[in-house]
Amino acid sequence: MLKKSIAILSLILLVSTMIGVNPAFAQVTLYTPYTGLSATPGETIDYTVDVINNESSIQNVTFDVQGLPEEWSYKITANGSAIEQLSVRKGSEEQITLEITVPLEIEQADYEFNLVATDQSGNSSQLPFLVKLTEEGTFETEINVDQPNLQGQTDSSFSYSATIRNRTAEEQNYALTANAPEGWGVVFKSGSDNITSVTVEPNSEADIIVDVTPPENASADTYEIGVSAAGSGTSAETTLEAVITGSYGINLTTPNENLSTDITSGGDRVIDLVVQNTGTAPLTNVELSASTPTDWEYEFDTNTIPEIAPGESVTVKATLTASNDAIAGDYITTFTATAAETSSDADFRVSVETSTLWGIIGIVIIVGVVAGLYYIIKKYGRR
Repeated sequence: MLKKSIAILSLILLVSTMIGVNPAFAQVTLYTPYTGLSATPGETIDYTVDVINNESSIQNVTFDVQGLPEEWSYKITANGSAIEQLSVRKGSEEQITLEITVPLEIEQADYEFNLVATDQSGNSSQLPFLVKLTEEGTFETEINVDQPNLQGQTDSSFSYSATIRNRTAEEQNYALTANAPEGWGVVFKSGSDNITSVTVEPNSEADIIVDVTPPENASADTYEIGVSAAGSGTSAETTLEAVITGSYGINLTTPNENLSTDITSGGDRVIDLVVQNTGTAPLTNVELSASTPTDWEYEFDTNTIPEIAPGESVTVKATLTASNDAIAGDYITTFTATAAETSSDADFRVSVETSTLWGIIGIVIIVGVVAGLYYIIKKYGRR
């Protein structure tokens, strides 16, 4: 019988040792329903813990957290105030709050620790906790750009939407800087305001706009713009890419830049037109057309120019035919060269002259009239 009692007592001692409770003096116990929780780096977890006094006298209880990983922090409060000791009446219970703050720089894993309550007699009770980290955390800054690669012409403005994320436990005031090619302009904006720095709360983010303007003479190429945000002990940088397709320009003129000519009624005139590429990007499929007076006609030796390289020009012959009914005077004909990106017009002043044949006929009629009068006067004399 004695051996059986000793065995039972030994088993009780073993179990009590495993759960951290001294069975002979288990005056205070701890309880919370949610001892195993999931969390993310940088998060603060609040546990509401009941402190139960099973003794017949008031117990003054102190607390400690054992096995908490490095860089983790905790705070014990009651009714909103941090406490060092708690007094619990006999046969009663009080509530405390255990605040556990997970650091930002941490590996994804399961972490275990114990809350220990010790009464005035030195007897203790433990409450085990498990925190499951759902992702890996870091002490760093991140810059994320929605679309880091943009394309446009020389006269374009490139606008990048960026997000700065503060993955530290401290507020960070980030200085914003850019490293751009010579002649390029970079402006940081928050809303409509130009900024040179931005403040971001711990484990928070801020949205900014990066406006990039190329110089007027930028050639067609791919350019990189470095952007950085530097805070206290942490920084981040990223690279923006601007693809310049070149500027598009076209000019329509003549070899001597004379935009006037003459023509006879019903006649035609061949005009040399020079189509110039004044931009920095090639022009493709340049279409030629004209707007003429009523009943006039026009024709080009080629209606489409497949491609004109930057700085190059192509000469096209245009045949302009005046209406047979055109009377003497000045007329306007507009020639147009059109590419997909740009176009150019040239207004020609065309002077119409009376046909030489009609001049001869007029002279013949006048001569005939004069001759007829002379004959009549000579034959019949004056009366």
